[in-house]
Amino acid sequence: MKNSKNILVIKLGALGDFIQSLGPMKAIRAHHPDAQITLLTTKPFEEFAKKSGYFDEIKIDERPKWHQPLKWISLKNWLNDKNFARIYDLQNNDRTALYFKLLNTPKSEWVGVAKGASHRNTSPERTKGLAFYGHVQTLNLAGIKNVEIDNLNWIESNLSAFDLKDRYILIVPGCAPTRPLKRWPAEHYAELANKLAADGYQPVLIGTKDEQDVTGQIAQACPQALDLTGKTSLFDLPVLARGASGCVSNDTGPAHLIAPTGCKILVLYSNDSNPVRHVPLGINVHTLQEDHLADLSAGRVYETLSTLLVSGA
Repeated sequence: MKNSKNILVIKLGALGDFIQSLGPMKAIRAHHPDAQITLLTTKPFEEFAKKSGYFDEIKIDERPKWHQPLKWISLKNWLNDKNFARIYDLQNNDRTALYFKLLNTPKSEWVGVAKGASHRNTSPERTKGLAFYGHVQTLNLAGIKNVEIDNLNWIESNLSAFDLKDRYILIVPGCAPTRPLKRWPAEHYAELANKLAADGYQPVLIGTKDEQDVTGQIAQACPQALDLTGKTSLFDLPVLARGASGCVSNDTGPAHLIAPTGCKILVLYSNDSNPVRHVPLGINVHTLQEDHLADLSAGRVYETLSTLLVSGA
């Protein structure tokens, strides 16, 4: 007999998708208040999962490859030994469909898209928009209602080491190096930063050390900018966002940590990504799109952002 209070949630990545899954995770926790809930995830998200408070146990998935039979056997044994009553698949890909097949019969209840799942979502609407809304639809099949965006208010961080001014704008000019078409040119960001500085805002540059070439170019062109490249953790970003007047960002992971806080964020898109599928969640998220981001002028971004800053939206 399955343990009725033993629940598994599966979410492996990536960053934006994981952040969009936090609201559904919170709803699962509320739906099973007395259950032992385990999250199967990957190493980059272990700390997020722990700090959220939504889980009693975190299991790191090593994502075994086809030529690693011992790891597959270990995973199969773990899935079955835990005797989960219900498994919520928030990853919903070929890998997790295979995990479903690893379960012994009678299988645990499975909420997801895997063939044979007890609560299977086959609706084509599931993948037409953001992953979050697909999760809302799927969880509804399992009786979980009122799934909301997680505003990340449980994330805390000490920003005292940063020389922040009273009014600052976050600027996120990087993105995955494999997706250069998603980057608004650094010289455009530099022009925008100078316009914002002239208006009395402190431009605050956010990025990893691998993006130093971009942020460094902006910082050199705008001496008033505060360059925090490589100095912030993922947990700093929501806290920075809460105090910011606004944000301008490429379509990149950090935007998903800034937007849920309610920060007024303007996300820039080329034809290399689709805002319908990938826009961050939040009540103050706005977008601009050009086929080629080089054609999006700093003046247009500045005017759009300025309107957002003075509006109540």
